[in-house]
Amino acid sequence: MSVTVYVPRDAVALGLGANKVARAIFAGAERRGLDVTIVRTGTRGMLWLEPMVEVGTAEGRVAYGPVTANDVDALLDAGLLQGGEHALRLGNPEEIPFLARQHRLTFHRCGVVDPVSVEDYKAHGGYKGLEAALKTDAEGIVAQVRDSGLRGRGGAGFPAGIKWNTVMLAKAQQKYVICNADEGDSGTFADRIMMEGDPFNLIEGMTIAGVATGATRGYIYCRSEYPQAFETLREAIANGIRAGVLGDNVLGSGKAFHLEVRMGAGAYICGEETSLLESLEGKRAIVRAKPPIPALKGFLGQPTLVNNVMTFTAVPWIMEHGAKAYADYGMGRSLGTLPIQLAGNVKYGGLIEYAFGITLREVIEGFGGGTFSGRPVRAVQVGGPLGAYFPDSLLDTPLDYEKMAAAKGLVGHGGIVVFDDTVDMAAQARFAFEFCATESCGKCTPCRIGATRGVETMDKIIAGVRRQDNLKVVADLCETMTDGSLCAMGGLTPMPVMSAITNFPEDFSGDGSHAMAAE
Repeated sequence: MSVTVYVPRDAVALGLGANKVARAIFAGAERRGLDVTIVRTGTRGMLWLEPMVEVGTAEGRVAYGPVTANDVDALLDAGLLQGGEHALRLGNPEEIPFLARQHRLTFHRCGVVDPVSVEDYKAHGGYKGLEAALKTDAEGIVAQVRDSGLRGRGGAGFPAGIKWNTVMLAKAQQKYVICNADEGDSGTFADRIMMEGDPFNLIEGMTIAGVATGATRGYIYCRSEYPQAFETLREAIANGIRAGVLGDNVLGSGKAFHLEVRMGAGAYICGEETSLLESLEGKRAIVRAKPPIPALKGFLGQPTLVNNVMTFTAVPWIMEHGAKAYADYGMGRSLGTLPIQLAGNVKYGGLIEYAFGITLREVIEGFGGGTFSGRPVRAVQVGGPLGAYFPDSLLDTPLDYEKMAAAKGLVGHGGIVVFDDTVDMAAQARFAFEFCATESCGKCTPCRIGATRGVETMDKIIAGVRRQDNLKVVADLCETMTDGSLCAMGGLTPMPVMSAITNFPEDFSGDGSHAMAAE
């Protein structure tokens, strides 16, 4: 009887030699006359354990990791295929503390299923959400999304139900559903993990959106730096068409939904929804003025629902279990779960799905185990390159849209990047301006010119030239960019700059106090 061995095909695992591990397991088993079936899965999100190999046994799956090709012979000799004891044995992956403590609603299949198999997806509960949606009307689906409290997980936090309702009510012969999978924020990888590990969850969520809004065509705009995700999506969509979960007659319902994946243009600004639409239409990615909003006049001038990967992939669970079950997680107006991505100078980086309300300190210390360097945490950037830098005194802030805003920060896409006490915050503030200057689409003056002047002024401050006067210039530039920029690219760049100046003033004083303290 063949034993199933699960080896990840996630980009991180591939970078750490997962393909070599898979080949070594196959070759080692063949030499020993052992019958194995290797299934390539996504990651469960414990990235420091990759490649993490799992073996299907009578008692359930047993994990080993991190495994290299050189470990395989010893593992096979120790009884890998029976879940035998070995120094790399981790036991039941579901019981690993990092994973066991999470609230896995959206990611419960990642690392478990064959990503491109419709049958495996259905065997693990897939398409129950769409089946439920097909038994109700459009208004009922939108009501479930609205009542769940789901907000846009891409960063803006706009109520998803309002967007869906606007597109549903719009009158047009053709409507579109577009997934913004241009995951460009530093320290973020939840979209990639989902697309590589459970793409049918995204496909199902977008199909439900199509049924709800009357859209019969959809596009996934995938970041160009994600070639594995792109190919996985293409294969999954092709398999979905063959299985009848996409096409002219979705699940025999008589409703049509056609889906394509498109490669992104390699620019951060393409993560802004109107710039993404321009790129998808084959034009230069320049931000559009609003109104009109994309929900009324979007792709090719037609009503278009644009949501992030994490927004769409929350919907199947909501439709299967009900709006109230989802809304029971979280706090205040931030309901459901947040896919948190922990990166930077941290011992245990990876994906954490948890209800809104967990604090930054609980994430960094409870899940991340503190800094990798062993030095004290000094700064934490939350929400990508346009997010605020938080000092230790703010680490008890809950991850909640309103609480983070009150602390002059943002949740964003849920990325958390940790820095120890050797970080130079003046250099980080300069980087924020430099990043904006490089990635700006150039359409509006406050962003295009403000960021460039910001880099020049920060260089003067770092060089010790009239520091106080130039700090006032930076504050004035930030106010202009916040108030006058056309989109969040320029409008939010001041957040990391001013949070660095406000929370770490010693790095801008020129007295060297931080540098001496860090030595």
